[in-house]
Amino acid sequence: MNRLVDKDLLPDEEQIERSLRPQRFKEYIGQDKVKDQLQIFIEAAKLRDEALDHVLLFGPPGLGKTTMAFVIANELGVNLKQTSGPAIEKAGDLVAILNDLEPGDVLFIDEIHRMPMAVEEVLYSAMEDFYIDIMIGSGETSRSVHLELPPFTLIGATTRAGMLSNPLRARFGINGHMEYYELADLTEIVERTASIFNTEISHEAAIELARRSRGTPRIANRLLKRVRDYAQIMGDGQIDRELTIKGLALLDVDNEGLDYIDQKILKTMIEVYGGGPVGLGTLAINIAEERETVEDMYEPYLIQKGFIMRTRSGRVATQKAYEHLGYAPIGEGE
Repeated sequence: MNRLVDKDLLPDEEQIERSLRPQRFKEYIGQDKVKDQLQIFIEAAKLRDEALDHVLLFGPPGLGKTTMAFVIANELGVNLKQTSGPAIEKAGDLVAILNDLEPGDVLFIDEIHRMPMAVEEVLYSAMEDFYIDIMIGSGETSRSVHLELPPFTLIGATTRAGMLSNPLRARFGINGHMEYYELADLTEIVERTASIFNTEISHEAAIELARRSRGTPRIANRLLKRVRDYAQIMGDGQIDRELTIKGLALLDVDNEGLDYIDQKILKTMIEVYGGGPVGLGTLAINIAEERETVEDMYEPYLIQKGFIMRTRSGRVATQKAYEHLGYAPIGEGE
Protein backbone atom coordinates (compact mmCIF):
# COMPACT_ATOMS: atom_id res chain seq x y z
CA MET A 1 0.00 0.00 0.00
CA ASN A 2 1.31 3.42 -0.92
CA ARG A 3 2.27 5.71 1.95
CA LEU A 4 2.78 9.41 1.71
CA VAL A 5 4.80 9.97 4.84
CA ASP A 6 8.04 7.98 4.95
CA LYS A 7 10.64 8.07 7.70
CA ASP A 8 13.47 7.67 5.19
CA LEU A 9 13.98 8.64 1.58
CA LEU A 10 15.53 6.19 -0.87
CA PRO A 11 18.91 7.35 -2.23
CA ASP A 12 17.50 8.33 -5.65
CA GLU A 13 14.59 10.15 -4.01
CA GLU A 14 16.98 12.05 -1.77
CA GLN A 15 18.99 13.12 -4.82
CA ILE A 16 15.81 14.38 -6.50
CA GLU A 17 14.81 16.23 -3.32
CA ARG A 18 18.16 18.02 -3.32
CA SER A 19 17.78 19.07 -6.95
CA LEU A 20 14.45 20.70 -6.09
CA ARG A 21 15.78 22.69 -3.15
CA PRO A 22 15.95 26.47 -3.49
CA GLN A 23 19.35 28.01 -2.83
CA ARG A 24 18.34 31.51 -1.67
CA PHE A 25 15.53 33.14 0.28
CA LYS A 26 14.15 34.71 -2.93
CA GLU A 27 13.63 31.19 -4.31
CA TYR A 28 12.20 29.76 -1.08
CA ILE A 29 8.39 29.67 -1.25
CA GLY A 30 6.37 29.99 1.96
CA GLN A 31 7.40 30.23 5.65
CA ASP A 32 7.41 34.03 5.26
CA LYS A 33 7.56 34.79 8.99
CA VAL A 34 10.65 32.64 9.53
CA LYS A 35 12.29 33.97 6.36
CA ASP A 36 11.66 37.61 7.23
CA GLN A 37 13.19 37.19 10.69
CA LEU A 38 16.22 35.26 9.44
CA GLN A 39 16.99 37.74 6.69
CA ILE A 40 17.26 40.53 9.26
CA PHE A 41 19.40 38.47 11.64
CA ILE A 42 21.69 37.29 8.82
CA GLU A 43 22.24 40.81 7.45
CA ALA A 44 23.00 42.10 10.97
CA ALA A 45 25.52 39.29 11.57
CA LYS A 46 27.23 39.99 8.22
CA LEU A 47 27.47 43.73 8.96
CA ARG A 48 29.14 42.99 12.30
CA ASP A 49 31.30 40.28 10.72
CA GLU A 50 30.07 37.82 13.34
CA ALA A 51 28.76 34.28 13.23
CA LEU A 52 24.97 34.10 13.14
CA ASP A 53 23.42 33.14 16.48
CA HIS A 54 22.41 29.47 16.82
CA VAL A 55 19.12 28.57 15.12
CA LEU A 56 16.50 25.99 16.12
CA LEU A 57 14.04 24.97 13.39
CA PHE A 58 11.10 22.90 14.53
CA GLY A 59 7.87 21.58 13.05
CA PRO A 60 6.35 18.50 11.38
CA PRO A 61 8.37 16.49 8.82
CA GLY A 62 8.69 17.66 5.23
CA LEU A 63 8.21 21.40 5.76
CA GLY A 64 11.67 22.46 4.60
CA LYS A 65 13.85 22.58 7.71
CA THR A 66 16.85 21.04 5.93
CA THR A 67 16.32 23.29 2.93
CA MET A 68 16.17 26.33 5.21
CA ALA A 69 19.50 25.35 6.78
CA PHE A 70 21.18 25.20 3.35
CA VAL A 71 19.66 28.56 2.38
CA ILE A 72 20.95 30.15 5.60
CA ALA A 73 24.47 28.92 4.86
CA ASN A 74 24.26 30.20 1.28
CA GLU A 75 23.00 33.60 2.43
CA LEU A 76 25.86 33.80 4.93
CA GLY A 77 28.35 32.74 2.26
CA VAL A 78 29.84 29.98 4.42
CA ASN A 79 30.25 26.20 4.34
CA LEU A 80 27.66 23.85 5.82
CA LYS A 81 28.54 20.61 7.63
CA GLN A 82 25.59 18.23 7.93
CA THR A 83 24.95 15.39 10.37
CA SER A 84 22.12 14.02 12.51
CA GLY A 85 21.52 13.36 16.18
CA PRO A 86 21.54 9.54 15.91
CA ALA A 87 24.79 9.63 13.89
CA ILE A 88 26.71 11.30 16.73
CA GLU A 89 27.01 8.32 19.04
CA LYS A 90 29.75 9.55 21.38
CA ALA A 91 31.44 12.78 22.42
CA GLY A 92 34.47 12.01 20.27
CA ASP A 93 32.30 12.04 17.14
CA LEU A 94 31.13 15.55 17.96
CA VAL A 95 34.65 16.75 18.78
CA ALA A 96 35.87 15.58 15.36
CA ILE A 97 33.06 17.47 13.62
CA LEU A 98 33.57 20.67 15.63
CA ASN A 99 37.33 20.58 15.13
CA ASP A 100 36.80 20.58 11.36
CA LEU A 101 34.81 23.85 11.31
CA GLU A 102 36.12 27.10 9.85
CA PRO A 103 35.18 30.53 11.33
CA GLY A 104 31.54 31.36 10.56
CA ASP A 105 30.66 27.87 9.28
CA VAL A 106 27.22 26.36 9.79
CA LEU A 107 26.85 22.99 11.53
CA PHE A 108 23.46 21.47 10.76
CA ILE A 109 22.24 18.70 13.08
CA ASP A 110 19.00 17.08 11.96
CA GLU A 111 16.87 15.23 14.54
CA ILE A 112 18.83 17.01 17.23
CA HIS A 113 16.42 15.73 19.88
CA ARG A 114 17.90 12.23 19.37
CA MET A 115 21.44 13.16 20.42
CA PRO A 116 22.78 11.17 23.40
CA MET A 117 22.93 13.20 26.62
CA ALA A 118 26.71 12.74 26.92
CA VAL A 119 27.13 14.35 23.48
CA GLU A 120 24.66 17.12 24.28
CA GLU A 121 26.61 18.13 27.39
CA VAL A 122 29.77 18.59 25.33
CA LEU A 123 27.80 20.84 23.01
CA TYR A 124 26.86 23.32 25.76
CA SER A 125 30.25 25.03 26.07
CA ALA A 126 30.81 24.77 22.31
CA MET A 127 27.62 26.71 21.63
CA GLU A 128 27.97 29.26 24.40
CA ASP A 129 31.69 30.03 24.61
CA PHE A 130 33.18 28.23 21.57
CA TYR A 131 35.37 25.77 23.43
CA ILE A 132 35.27 22.16 24.58
CA ASP A 133 37.13 20.34 27.32
CA ILE A 134 37.94 16.72 26.51
CA MET A 135 39.54 13.96 28.57
CA ILE A 136 42.55 12.17 27.11
CA GLY A 137 43.83 8.87 28.48
CA SER A 138 42.34 6.83 31.30
CA GLY A 139 42.87 6.23 34.99
CA GLU A 140 45.77 8.07 36.65
CA THR A 141 47.20 9.15 33.27
CA SER A 142 44.03 10.89 32.14
CA ARG A 143 44.07 14.65 31.70
CA SER A 144 41.77 17.38 30.51
CA VAL A 145 42.54 19.24 27.27
CA HIS A 146 41.03 22.63 26.52
CA LEU A 147 40.20 23.05 22.80
CA GLU A 148 39.26 26.47 21.42
CA LEU A 149 36.74 26.51 18.55
CA PRO A 150 36.14 29.10 15.85
CA PRO A 151 32.84 31.02 16.08
CA PHE A 152 30.21 28.95 14.27
CA THR A 153 26.46 28.69 13.86
CA LEU A 154 24.63 25.56 14.97
CA ILE A 155 21.34 24.91 13.22
CA GLY A 156 19.30 22.24 14.94
CA ALA A 157 16.20 20.72 13.33
CA THR A 158 13.60 18.69 15.16
CA THR A 159 10.06 17.41 14.77
CA ARG A 160 9.78 17.12 18.56
CA ALA A 161 10.89 20.37 20.18
CA GLY A 162 9.33 19.26 23.47
CA MET A 163 11.94 16.50 23.77
CA LEU A 164 14.85 18.97 23.84
CA SER A 165 16.33 19.55 27.28
CA ASN A 166 15.93 23.03 28.74
CA PRO A 167 19.71 23.72 28.80
CA LEU A 168 20.04 22.89 25.10
CA ARG A 169 16.94 24.81 24.05
CA ALA A 170 18.08 27.87 25.97
CA ARG A 171 21.30 28.08 23.95
CA PHE A 172 19.49 28.73 20.69
CA GLY A 173 19.16 32.47 20.15
CA ILE A 174 16.84 32.14 17.12
CA ASN A 175 13.75 29.92 17.01
CA GLY A 176 11.96 29.20 13.74
CA HIS A 177 8.56 27.51 13.93
CA MET A 178 7.93 25.85 10.55
CA GLU A 179 4.18 25.68 9.85
CA TYR A 180 2.02 23.83 7.36
CA TYR A 181 1.91 25.61 4.00
CA GLU A 182 -1.00 27.61 2.59
CA LEU A 183 -2.71 26.34 -0.57
CA ALA A 184 -1.36 29.18 -2.74
CA ASP A 185 2.24 28.54 -1.69
CA LEU A 186 1.93 24.79 -2.28
CA THR A 187 0.40 25.41 -5.69
CA GLU A 188 3.38 27.58 -6.60
CA ILE A 189 5.75 24.87 -5.37
CA VAL A 190 4.00 22.22 -7.49
CA GLU A 191 4.23 24.43 -10.58
CA ARG A 192 7.90 25.21 -9.89
CA THR A 193 8.73 21.51 -9.51
CA ALA A 194 6.81 20.63 -12.68
CA SER A 195 8.86 23.26 -14.51
CA ILE A 196 12.11 21.71 -13.23
CA PHE A 197 10.86 18.31 -14.43
CA ASN A 198 9.92 19.82 -17.85
CA THR A 199 6.37 18.60 -17.24
CA GLU A 200 3.28 20.48 -18.44
CA ILE A 201 0.65 20.89 -15.73
CA SER A 202 -2.52 22.95 -15.71
CA HIS A 203 -3.08 25.46 -12.93
CA GLU A 204 -6.21 23.56 -11.86
CA ALA A 205 -4.23 20.32 -11.59
CA ALA A 206 -1.54 22.07 -9.53
CA ILE A 207 -4.23 23.36 -7.15
CA GLU A 208 -5.72 19.86 -6.82
CA LEU A 209 -2.32 18.37 -6.01
CA ALA A 210 -1.57 21.14 -3.52
CA ARG A 211 -4.95 20.70 -1.83
CA ARG A 212 -4.25 17.03 -1.16
CA SER A 213 -0.62 17.42 -0.05
CA ARG A 214 -1.25 17.80 3.69
CA GLY A 215 0.25 21.28 3.70
CA THR A 216 3.67 19.71 3.09
CA PRO A 217 6.01 20.47 0.14
CA ARG A 218 7.75 17.10 0.33
CA ILE A 219 4.43 15.31 -0.12
CA ALA A 220 3.37 17.73 -2.87
CA ASN A 221 6.53 16.94 -4.85
CA ARG A 222 6.15 13.22 -4.27
CA LEU A 223 2.53 13.20 -5.42
CA LEU A 224 3.49 15.23 -8.48
CA LYS A 225 6.09 12.62 -9.44
CA ARG A 226 3.56 9.80 -9.16
CA VAL A 227 0.86 11.70 -11.07
CA ARG A 228 3.46 12.51 -13.72
CA ASP A 229 4.05 8.75 -14.10
CA TYR A 230 0.29 8.17 -14.37
CA ALA A 231 -0.09 10.90 -16.99
CA GLN A 232 2.77 9.47 -19.06
CA ILE A 233 1.26 5.97 -19.16
CA MET A 234 -2.49 6.76 -19.16
CA GLY A 235 -2.36 10.03 -21.13
CA ASP A 236 -0.05 12.10 -23.28
CA GLY A 237 2.22 13.22 -20.43
CA GLN A 238 0.41 16.50 -19.81
CA ILE A 239 -1.16 16.75 -16.37
CA ASP A 240 -4.70 18.11 -16.16
CA ARG A 241 -7.14 18.05 -13.26
CA GLU A 242 -9.00 14.92 -14.45
CA LEU A 243 -5.79 12.89 -14.74
CA THR A 244 -4.66 14.22 -11.37
CA ILE A 245 -7.85 13.06 -9.65
CA LYS A 246 -7.57 9.59 -11.22
CA GLY A 247 -3.88 9.31 -10.32
CA LEU A 248 -4.49 10.32 -6.72
CA ALA A 249 -7.35 7.82 -6.46
CA LEU A 250 -4.87 5.12 -7.52
CA LEU A 251 -2.63 6.26 -4.65
CA ASP A 252 -5.53 6.10 -2.13
CA VAL A 253 -5.29 9.83 -1.47
CA ASP A 254 -8.74 11.30 -0.78
CA ASN A 255 -9.96 14.86 -1.28
CA GLU A 256 -8.71 15.92 2.17
CA GLY A 257 -5.23 14.57 1.51
CA LEU A 258 -5.72 11.56 3.82
CA ASP A 259 -3.96 8.39 2.71
CA TYR A 260 -4.53 4.76 3.62
CA ILE A 261 -2.84 5.02 7.02
CA ASP A 262 -4.72 8.21 7.98
CA GLN A 263 -8.00 6.55 7.13
CA LYS A 264 -6.99 3.39 8.98
CA ILE A 265 -6.27 5.42 12.12
CA LEU A 266 -9.67 7.12 12.01
CA LYS A 267 -11.57 3.93 11.15
CA THR A 268 -9.88 2.07 14.01
CA MET A 269 -10.82 4.81 16.45
CA ILE A 270 -14.44 4.79 15.27
CA GLU A 271 -15.06 1.08 14.64
CA VAL A 272 -13.01 -0.46 17.44
CA TYR A 273 -13.18 2.20 20.16
CA GLY A 274 -16.44 3.97 19.40
CA GLY A 275 -14.60 7.16 18.48
CA GLY A 276 -12.41 7.15 21.59
CA PRO A 277 -10.89 8.15 23.83
CA VAL A 278 -8.05 5.74 23.03
CA GLY A 279 -4.41 5.86 24.06
CA LEU A 280 -1.78 6.58 21.42
CA GLY A 281 0.16 3.41 22.23
CA THR A 282 -2.94 1.25 21.94
CA LEU A 283 -3.88 2.89 18.65
CA ALA A 284 -0.39 2.34 17.24
CA ILE A 285 -0.53 -1.38 18.10
CA ASN A 286 -3.93 -1.70 16.43
CA ILE A 287 -2.70 -0.30 13.12
CA ALA A 288 0.71 -2.05 13.32
CA GLU A 289 2.75 1.17 13.35
CA GLU A 290 5.32 2.51 15.79
CA ARG A 291 4.01 5.00 18.34
CA GLU A 292 6.54 7.64 17.24
CA THR A 293 5.46 7.27 13.60
CA VAL A 294 1.82 7.90 14.45
CA GLU A 295 2.64 10.78 16.80
CA ASP A 296 5.13 12.59 14.55
CA MET A 297 3.96 11.88 11.02
CA TYR A 298 0.21 11.31 11.03
CA GLU A 299 -1.39 12.76 14.13
CA PRO A 300 -0.28 16.42 13.69
CA TYR A 301 -2.09 16.77 10.36
CA LEU A 302 -5.18 14.92 11.58
CA ILE A 303 -5.37 17.27 14.56
CA GLN A 304 -4.66 20.35 12.46
CA LYS A 305 -7.48 19.40 10.04
CA GLY A 306 -9.89 18.74 12.90
CA PHE A 307 -10.27 14.96 12.55
CA ILE A 308 -8.78 14.11 15.96
CA MET A 309 -8.77 15.81 19.35
CA ARG A 310 -6.34 15.19 22.18
CA THR A 311 -7.91 14.83 25.62
CA ARG A 312 -6.56 13.83 29.02
CA SER A 313 -8.08 10.38 28.53
CA GLY A 314 -6.71 9.84 25.03
CA ARG A 315 -7.39 10.61 21.38
CA VAL A 316 -10.97 11.19 20.22
CA ALA A 317 -12.36 11.14 16.67
CA THR A 318 -14.36 14.28 15.89
CA GLN A 319 -17.71 14.74 14.17
CA LYS A 320 -15.78 15.79 11.06
CA ALA A 321 -14.01 12.40 10.98
CA TYR A 322 -17.34 10.56 11.10
CA GLU A 323 -18.77 12.67 8.29
CA HIS A 324 -15.68 12.44 6.12
CA LEU A 325 -15.58 8.63 6.26
CA GLY A 326 -19.34 8.27 5.82
CA TYR A 327 -20.24 7.05 9.33
CA ALA A 328 -23.46 8.02 11.06
CA PRO A 329 -22.97 11.22 13.09
CA ILE A 330 -21.97 10.86 16.72
CA GLY A 331 -25.00 10.05 18.84
CA GLU A 332 -27.05 8.51 16.02
CA GLY A 333 -27.54 4.80 15.77
CA GLU A 334 -26.90 4.23 19.49
